[in-house]
Amino acid sequence: MAEGRFKNPVVASLAGIRDFFAKQQLADRLTDNDRAEGKTCLVTGATSGLGFALAVEMARRGARVIMGCRSQIPEAGERVKDISGSDNVEMRFLDLSRVDSIHAFAEGLARDKIKLDIIILNAGVALPGSRMTESGQDEMFMVNYLANVILTQLLFTGGVIPRTRGNGSFRPRIIFISSDSHQGSSAIDYSEFGIYRKYGVSKGISNYSYFKLVLNTYATELSRRINTGGEVRAGIHAICPGPVHTNIIKPAPWLLRKILGAIFSVVFRPPAKAALAVVYMAISPDYEGKTNEYLHMFNPKKMDPKVYIPEEGKKLWEESLRVWKAIDGDARIVQI
Repeated sequence: MAEGRFKNPVVASLAGIRDFFAKQQLADRLTDNDRAEGKTCLVTGATSGLGFALAVEMARRGARVIMGCRSQIPEAGERVKDISGSDNVEMRFLDLSRVDSIHAFAEGLARDKIKLDIIILNAGVALPGSRMTESGQDEMFMVNYLANVILTQLLFTGGVIPRTRGNGSFRPRIIFISSDSHQGSSAIDYSEFGIYRKYGVSKGISNYSYFKLVLNTYATELSRRINTGGEVRAGIHAICPGPVHTNIIKPAPWLLRKILGAIFSVVFRPPAKAALAVVYMAISPDYEGKTNEYLHMFNPKKMDPKVYIPEEGKKLWEESLRVWKAIDGDARIVQI
């Protein structure tokens, strides 16, 4: 059975205390001179928390920002415009729990001839228990992992993410928002992969970190397959923004929500501050021509060793596409 690093939500939250006080090695590398004019940036899950802060900061730095969201349209976009001082912001409906919504979103971008330079895959859920989607998948598995597979595949096959250099020398960049809690999670268990099973709070916390390991393994394999022949065609990276004070715990039971909320308010960083490391990875010249890098806040480090095993990446790729094809007759897969 697959297991994540944590099973207790309070222990998982308290683990962020050390991160709160850790030195940020590359924090001074991001300055106000790092701009994003002429770049088009997609942020998923952008109506609140880290995603909202990322939309504001990217717009403030001159990017055209597309907010992929399932609620608060157009209110959240108007707030981003007001705070950033930029009108170059739009919202598009995207529900990552629904395959048809992912298709419609990707097809809309292709139809409007949008070419993305920066893709920040931020959306995620932390649920107190299992919940089945329309396609029969567990919602955490679907939103936190499989939807990112489907979306990246559709954006590549639809030409929305070009596999050539975009603006000038800038290559497209895909940033997967991960968590350092993936470290120490179990190897991927394919006997339960894509199979819905009921579970409660402890397993939900475990699954959150486990699915981040799965996500990082996919990002690594995607980087291998897109960037062949020694040429970086798209920078594909993962980052843990550290402990962030967001509303991700909103679905939790009342008492647990109160306990975690108290911890969050004391030791977790505000989204606007946590967003800066992500912005650095997304726009800094330091990452031009690089791929498969990992940041823990502003600190470069290695992911869990299992993420880098080529055989694991190949197996995950095949199994992910198998599950996708089983629930979606319109699956369109990147041909390498």
